[in-house]
Amino acid sequence: MKKVVIVGGGISGLCSAYYLVKEGHSVTVIDQSDITAGASFINAGYLTPSHFIPLAAPGIITQGLKWMLNSSSPFYIKPRLDFDFFKWALYFKKSATKNNVEKSIPILKELNLKSQHLFEGMLASLDFNFHYEKKGILMAYSSSKNEAEEHEIAERAIKEGLDVTCLNKEELHKIQPVLSDHVIGAIHYKCDSHMTPNHFMLTMKTWLENNGVKFHTNQIVEDFTIKNDKIVAVKSENINFIADEFVLAIGSWTSALVSKLKLNIPIQAGKGYSMDVHRPTGITIPTILIEAKTAITPMDNFTRFAGTMEFSGNNTIVRKERVEALANAVKTFYKDIEINNEEKAKATSGLRPVSPDGLPFIGKTSKYTNLTIAAGHAMMGWSLGAITGQLVAELVDGKKPSINLGPLAPERFK
Repeated sequence: MKKVVIVGGGISGLCSAYYLVKEGHSVTVIDQSDITAGASFINAGYLTPSHFIPLAAPGIITQGLKWMLNSSSPFYIKPRLDFDFFKWALYFKKSATKNNVEKSIPILKELNLKSQHLFEGMLASLDFNFHYEKKGILMAYSSSKNEAEEHEIAERAIKEGLDVTCLNKEELHKIQPVLSDHVIGAIHYKCDSHMTPNHFMLTMKTWLENNGVKFHTNQIVEDFTIKNDKIVAVKSENINFIADEFVLAIGSWTSALVSKLKLNIPIQAGKGYSMDVHRPTGITIPTILIEAKTAITPMDNFTRFAGTMEFSGNNTIVRKERVEALANAVKTFYKDIEINNEEKAKATSGLRPVSPDGLPFIGKTSKYTNLTIAAGHAMMGWSLGAITGQLVAELVDGKKPSINLGPLAPERFK
């Protein structure tokens, strides 16, 4: 049995704790908040084998530059002097190639499919109960341009063996009549599924506590104690956490913290927004509105409206213009559904940790034999939570990872 400290209480951190407990280890989780907020609580809850195209793809930079000065755009970069962001952007530019996309597709597909299977295994284990449905996800579009692009991706998905159906306007509106006439069709990725993240996180935390995991909340890790090629302890303001193995699963805060270890793991925060509607909406199938970059999920007794991507640093400032853009997208793409002022006032934001090449950082580091990194999952953080946790447990145990971790190496950017 090893004593393991996990820094970060999001989905990757909790799933890592789950699989480590299953292997008989003693686990402590440290988090800078009280583990009731952030991206792991407010995301769309998708498990997405359909998301096999990395964010770093040709065309995304051009589109981002077009939207750069529009703070209500679906993809917004706040102009600012930030050396780390410029460095990350250069890595991103070098990665946004067809070759990167082709290399990433089989990796992302495998990660997503195995993670989905592991979540289903958690449910079957009866360790704890949680909401899980496999209705697929609709990629709904309102222009012929996006129709062509989505059909091209769908063709590739079918070649990759995924369960996909292309729906014309009549077929789409038959299964989801609440959509407006503005929507002309969709791709139905029947391979996808969804959950209710905030419910899962609280239930998982309770199970972990009942199985011996210790939680230290509102503790910001500030430094490390190093001896030779090992970390001896992580330090918060007033506590030294000593362990045999350390896992860093702190998302968008990874880069700043590992710089203290002289490691370069470039991650930028991609802020997303979220609003919950606790009244009937008639929405029964999770849907991504392509043009608005908005994700809608029928969750456990409420509907969640989430999305957009904002690069403005590590902050959770809720920009009213972006909330309004989300609300307007809903009003445009759906009939008789309007997010009211009270619901908009309760909008929240969370930070997705975005790597420059669209792949997460999962693995050991060369400098420290007892350090494992688990971060940089971007929009697939929830979807890849379970497989990340399993891989972390395998690494801590010294087992051969169930997936080739070469492309996910934490130190791949020199």
